[in-house]
Amino acid sequence: MRLRMGRVLSVASECVPLLKTGGLADVVGALPGALAGQGWEMRVLMPAYRSLRAQAAGWDEMWFEPDLFGGPGRVFAGTVAGISVLLLDAPHLYDREGGPYSGPHGDWHDNDIRFAALSWAGAAIARDGLSDGWRPDVLHAHDWQAGFAPAYLAYSGADVPSVMTIHNIAFQGFTPVSQLYALRLPPEQYYPDALEYFGGLSSLKAGLITAHKITTVSPTYAGELGRPVFGMGLQGVIAARAADVSGILNGVDTDVWSPEAAEHPFSANAPEGKAQARAALCAEFDLDVPGPLAIVVSRLTDQKGIDLIPPVMEKFISEGGGLAILGSGDPALEAQMHQLAARFPGRVSVRIGYDEALSHRMFAGGDAVLVPSRFEPCGLTQMYGLHFGTLPVVAAVGGLADTVITANPAALAAGVATGITFHPTDAAAFGLALQNLIALHADTKIWSQMMHNAMHHPVGWDNSAARYAALYDGLIA
Repeated sequence: MRLRMGRVLSVASECVPLLKTGGLADVVGALPGALAGQGWEMRVLMPAYRSLRAQAAGWDEMWFEPDLFGGPGRVFAGTVAGISVLLLDAPHLYDREGGPYSGPHGDWHDNDIRFAALSWAGAAIARDGLSDGWRPDVLHAHDWQAGFAPAYLAYSGADVPSVMTIHNIAFQGFTPVSQLYALRLPPEQYYPDALEYFGGLSSLKAGLITAHKITTVSPTYAGELGRPVFGMGLQGVIAARAADVSGILNGVDTDVWSPEAAEHPFSANAPEGKAQARAALCAEFDLDVPGPLAIVVSRLTDQKGIDLIPPVMEKFISEGGGLAILGSGDPALEAQMHQLAARFPGRVSVRIGYDEALSHRMFAGGDAVLVPSRFEPCGLTQMYGLHFGTLPVVAAVGGLADTVITANPAALAAGVATGITFHPTDAAAFGLALQNLIALHADTKIWSQMMHNAMHHPVGWDNSAARYAALYDGLIA
């Protein structure tokens, strides 16, 4: 039994509420609070990008290195929204105009160095601790941006166990082998069963081969990663580490994503406000939809299956359905969404970009949320849908398959269905799923039961936090 709370250093490139480009930030920001109830104290290390440097003003300096890949690096400690945050201030790497990964002219050319520095600092803190005496029992690295952290830790001979979490294996941090020395990696480790990766280097592979345990963000995705179509070149590494790989579902912050906090509040036991939210959403998008009002809140990319929407929309619209879209991404797909809105005025409406407040109104007012992803490590969108009684229509992949109970005859007879899944991920299967949506929505008794089931489905962090805590406990036992 531990005599104090266990300590975890979480190393990541983004964290809510400091900075967010995707679901990674939501997870990194939610874990510290969720784990506190499990007996684990977590601090989050992330870069002090230009937009965050002022945040560290007045914070205590806890770590310093005079030459952090080309300039001084300092870590400042503070608290933001209850999260213990460590900001790595290295102006030569992070004080730039633009986003965390790219600027006005595309990806930063030195992203390999920039995030190797983050990993280096994380490994050094895990090995030697901070100036206030805080030293973690476990290092937890997230995605390719922190992938070198377990490697630096392992190659230094430190005795701190590490966890590598894959949020999306499609992004692997590939860089040429000519960067081996610049990245401070041992040349004797450059061979196929170690750092070598298709003639170059991958920070994600480095983490996968050196971390003590590997997690990904859903059980189904963990199984999928051993197949070439999902493993994307790393399936062999995953297969070799199979005994150390586990899938732990993400959760959502049910206080932030709460129908009871909506403009027109409602709940599973008092759902009346849902109709008001729907009417308000239709007015905001200038829609008049007699059947199910579907929403899409997504990056507009092929991975998200957005290209499958136009081929199935005519039949869906002809049978009473409607669609409200919020997102941005591939310009060609953005244009296709605009074309749909022009073709079906009053039934399809589009907002290009992202608006957090609008997304909440859409989940509150929608009848269904469409997530036709070709792969989806976990997905948060379908969980928001469940919590708001906005029934998910999802491809049966990754975390989508793990979180939605499809409305097949057995689930309907048992009264447990929470949404609709389809397979394979193509327009034909997606179209049939939308026909099922039309039929289910027309049966008010079944629809009400499914909404009730969905809103009672656990989507918070309690179960997942317990699994992470058990993983950490096992590492330090």
